[in-house]
Amino acid sequence: MRVIVLGGGVVGVTTAYQLQKDGHEVVIVERQPVVAAETSWGNAGMIAPGHSFVWSSPKAPMILLKSLVLKDQALRFRFSADPRLYSWSWRFLMECTSEKARRNTLLKHRLAAYSQRVLQDVIAENDIEYDRNDRGILYFHRSQEALDRGVAHMKLLESDGQVIRVLNRDQVVALDPSLASAKDKIAGAIHCPTDETGDPAKFTRALAEKIVARGGTLLTNTTIDGFETAGQDVVGIRTSRGLVKGDAYVLALGSYSPILGRQIGIDLPIYPIKGYSLTIPIDGRPLPPTVAAVDEHNLVAISRFGERIRVTATAEFAGYDTSHKPSDFAFMKRVTQELYPAGANYDRAEMWAGLRPMTPTNLPFFGRKKYRNFYLNTGHGHIGWTMSHGSARITADLIAGRTPAIPMVGLLGD
Repeated sequence: MRVIVLGGGVVGVTTAYQLQKDGHEVVIVERQPVVAAETSWGNAGMIAPGHSFVWSSPKAPMILLKSLVLKDQALRFRFSADPRLYSWSWRFLMECTSEKARRNTLLKHRLAAYSQRVLQDVIAENDIEYDRNDRGILYFHRSQEALDRGVAHMKLLESDGQVIRVLNRDQVVALDPSLASAKDKIAGAIHCPTDETGDPAKFTRALAEKIVARGGTLLTNTTIDGFETAGQDVVGIRTSRGLVKGDAYVLALGSYSPILGRQIGIDLPIYPIKGYSLTIPIDGRPLPPTVAAVDEHNLVAISRFGERIRVTATAEFAGYDTSHKPSDFAFMKRVTQELYPAGANYDRAEMWAGLRPMTPTNLPFFGRKKYRNFYLNTGHGHIGWTMSHGSARITADLIAGRTPAIPMVGLLGD
């Protein structure tokens, strides 16, 4: 078939790759001049099944409530004139029970672990350089009490096959000597040795080049204006380049999926949650991080991409606003500089803000929707890079009428 993939982020491009691998002709439609220019550009770059816990947990309502008066909360809620914020927030709150959080976390981990296996197949099949680091991820805590709670919390993922190692502060520094000066601030860490990191934009752009080299079509600088439908089928998409027609269509537009979905009567409870990141050159500094880490107390994530480090933090309910100012990054920069004082040239930090396509359950949407030839692969939230590869393979399997390699109960809206 000729399959039109709407969206050139990591989810759209990996989907096109898996479809092309199945023998389909693929067309990627992307509004930006290059692929991976939005959410896939500035994220933490973590392939992290060990970070599969859903945001919709029993703790979330109080954190959101505190954020109305405290500025340093990791989750920030701001009142808005957008009615969709409140309908989405209500659905989110309905998922914040212990039972639902456990269920959704295990489903998310199933998808994340499968996706990592698919990624490993893809890099075995292709020569792609994307600053991969396979030394695991450290999830460290500032107090022994917090570490003990974190270990107990992680037992849920361990029960589902996640490998974990509990390290004391000396073992943390032995694993990553760049944390030596911050040793007294760290009680210990949970090390997930099978987690990894890599630059998702570099990966996505390299994979897109391979798709084009193998006969695929990439339409960049192309906006999507709407759909042409006939009966039970989508027959084309109206774009700034004219009508683009295919046999099947995949919606992979992240935070913008619900805007387009509404045009053909598809209601997708996806809301953009703003995140902030810094990309900081190492510039020859002597002690850059060598293992990715998450400061669980401050919810700041740090990854090493070759001669750069990427720092991410904050989840802000701010609609489609991606504006930012230096003060938005002050806290995350300070935390990182305290942890790795000789780790990078902090004066040259590049600031960025982007949107995470969050669903109330923190699980993406898959499968055929409303029309016989229209499929969803969208709503991957804060670990889209982690879940993209498996999601792409699942989507290709569903389009082919094959049973996916993992159980889909709970992942198809059932």
